[in-house]
Amino acid sequence: MAGKIEGAFERRTVTLPLDRIMPIRPIQANDQAFGKFRAILASIREIGVIEPMVVHPQRGSRENFVLLDGHMRLRALRELGRAEAVCLVATNDDAFTYNDKISRVAPIQEHRMIMRAIEQGVTPEQIARSLDIDADRIKRSMNLLDGIHPDVVEMLKDKPITDSALRVFKKVKAMRQLDFAHLMVSMGNYTRGYAQALLIATPPDMLVKPQAPKSVKGLKPEELAQMEREMETLERDFRAHQDGYGENTLSLNVVQRFVKRLTENPQVARFLTKRYPEILEELNDLVALEAL
Repeated sequence: MAGKIEGAFERRTVTLPLDRIMPIRPIQANDQAFGKFRAILASIREIGVIEPMVVHPQRGSRENFVLLDGHMRLRALRELGRAEAVCLVATNDDAFTYNDKISRVAPIQEHRMIMRAIEQGVTPEQIARSLDIDADRIKRSMNLLDGIHPDVVEMLKDKPITDSALRVFKKVKAMRQLDFAHLMVSMGNYTRGYAQALLIATPPDMLVKPQAPKSVKGLKPEELAQMEREMETLERDFRAHQDGYGENTLSLNVVQRFVKRLTENPQVARFLTKRYPEILEELNDLVALEAL
């Protein structure tokens, strides 16, 4: 019979004075450098705290609580002069889960959230104030996915692709967009620079505007032509290796299992140890590999 599953939080939230909440790490200067703190500060100022902080009773104290998650929210609340906050009380003090296992919102997911808010009547200006960014940026991003194939959006929805990289997709036709997405996922590279490199290697008939000359700042036409040839060769070689990857991996796994059974045979192991110790070492290294 399965054991009883315990909840991670107490059933009710509690409202705590901020001076009774003890942070476990300081907010460093670089935490605010990239706008995250300013966005949280603006959001709380505009609409309040959306996600309660997570606390756990401090050992040896009946009044104080250790802050497990929400250090920037606590700093922002204090900066705004707030005296108390609604918190979730965790049943254990596992701060690692909150600080190291956070699932970040991908740009496409963030875009969809913004569009959903706009559809429900929230204005771009309100969103901009909540995120402490320029309202024009929100308006420009409203058409971020226009002209991008739905299958590409689905492939990249949880990937850290930048807005500027997505805009490069719009310069090529749907089939080439799918190529871009497959290559980005395979390489784990979602930057604008990589998207621009793929654009350079794109044949004219796959461009939305074939008549528009390709250009890269700082490169002469002959340098651009050479780069285009090299990217075409690189992409072709990559596809050739990718096509055989699955079959090769399967073969290697079969070989690995066979070698494992071989080296586990006492007679074979003794023979190799005595006659060919260097080969046995190589075989053991192959068996020890977790993934091929």
